[in-house]
Amino acid sequence: MFCRFRLDKGLSSALKKKVIIATISKAKAKSTKAAPKKRATSADNDESIGSDDDLDSVESIVAEAADAVDLSESGKLQDSSDPETESIQLPSNVLVLSDDEDDIPVQNLTISGATADPVKDYLKQIGKVALLNAELEVELAKRIEAGLFAEEKLAISENLAPSERRDLNWVVKDGQRAKSHLLEANLRLVVSLAKRYTGRGMQFLDLIQEGNLGLIRAVEKFDYTKGYKFSTYATWWIRQAITRAMADQARTIRIPVHMVEVINKLARVQRQLLQDLGREPTPEELAAELDMTPEKVVEVQKYGREPISLSTPLGEDGDSEFGDLIEDTEAVVPADAVGFTMLQQELDRVLESLHPREAGVIRSRFGLGDGVQMTLDQIGEKFGVTRERIRQIESKTMSKLRHPSRSQLLRDYLDG
Repeated sequence: MFCRFRLDKGLSSALKKKVIIATISKAKAKSTKAAPKKRATSADNDESIGSDDDLDSVESIVAEAADAVDLSESGKLQDSSDPETESIQLPSNVLVLSDDEDDIPVQNLTISGATADPVKDYLKQIGKVALLNAELEVELAKRIEAGLFAEEKLAISENLAPSERRDLNWVVKDGQRAKSHLLEANLRLVVSLAKRYTGRGMQFLDLIQEGNLGLIRAVEKFDYTKGYKFSTYATWWIRQAITRAMADQARTIRIPVHMVEVINKLARVQRQLLQDLGREPTPEELAAELDMTPEKVVEVQKYGREPISLSTPLGEDGDSEFGDLIEDTEAVVPADAVGFTMLQQELDRVLESLHPREAGVIRSRFGLGDGVQMTLDQIGEKFGVTRERIRQIESKTMSKLRHPSRSQLLRDYLDG
């Protein structure tokens, strides 16, 4: 049995607080009094409130909801103050409260018959949760709303009586339990939607995980007053979460989400024109359908290309790879490597014929050896002279290098 009231936005904060505290106090009192002989009944048999109930009848409704929250899956009430009930083993898939300070609801799961297939195990576990009808979805949404209001009240109110704080905490925990119930009952919806996106670069379990994030977002944003079913509303959030994840993670080279949407739209139009025309459409025909220039169509088609692995096997036997046919433009030709080595040797021989300081200035100025070119100021600091003196040494040394006795040794390499 679930709470069937809504905290109208038009009510004042004081009235909302009064309704919650009064109803929760009476609910707990009734639950304690009825515990020895109260039995669990289904939610469908608990609908005894007429359509003409007003705000004064909320107390009895919340009392029934309190009884339902304290029921275990086996149909028996669990009283934490009774030492006999503390030793009772809860059945699997029962939502219980942890012993931590925050008392966040945790799931008591006993996995039996687990297999090596994680997908099969996951589908088996989520299949144990019963589906919800529209009425139960509304009731859970109301409990979630009440829990959010109570949580906000606790955050902004500092001077609360211990009894008020305890009652508000009870409402918060009840809202968390309702949120978990609504999530678990719709996990199969995520699986059904994730199946449509398999084979597009992401694992099936990854698609389910991203879809579950969208489902959580849908639970947080769901407004039961609109009148539509939760599954109808959640489908859009789940699809958005999955498609955004595919845009961010499925491609080797990430493409912005807005460009992925354009690529998908272009692919749909291209398939449609292929069926209508019986041939591949031209960029001009695609541009007319998409309201863009032919150049833009060609550019979008380039963005949509998937990269090919260099290890892709070729031929019937697969004895060669695609990378074997690609030219390495940065590869060094053996003849060029030998010529470069000989040039370095001749250059060292020419510099050795100069004064050590002159050779050092030229090496530092042009980065010979380490590849780092230094400025005149840096070279001046290195040799302990001024910038102008380094410039004079450089000019004089370059004149010496241009002399035929030295330049002739290097000119042959430049001409080649």
